[in-house]
Amino acid sequence: MFPAGGMPDMSALIQQAQQMTQQLGEAQERLAEATVTGTSGGGLVSVVLSGSGDVKSLTITPEAYDADDPEALATVADLVVAALHDATDQVRKLTEATMGPLAGGLQGMPGMPGLPFGS
Repeated sequence: MFPAGGMPDMSALIQQAQQMTQQLGEAQERLAEATVTGTSGGGLVSVVLSGSGDVKSLTITPEAYDADDPEALATVADLVVAALHDATDQVRKLTEATMGPLAGGLQGMPGMPGLPFGS
């Protein structure tokens, strides 16, 4: 709530906003530098994504493809999609773990949609 005078301490709010901006920037840097690996088919296919979701590499082992199987390409495609889903799920969890604590600092800040006292 507001102090007894009825108005928030603007310098404290500005300082808090500056700290949160700095923390947000640091968290975004950590995410950009992080990588996650998604796999499928027991490791037959692996995808490495950056913490921001960019594909860094895709590895398909020779065992993932059977030239005698007419469905082999479709199977490999399914394995790639599954590995991408696994990796993107890991990026989502990493982002929530990295950014989630910062969202807690927004509680009660005037003008923040969806939060107490928000518009």
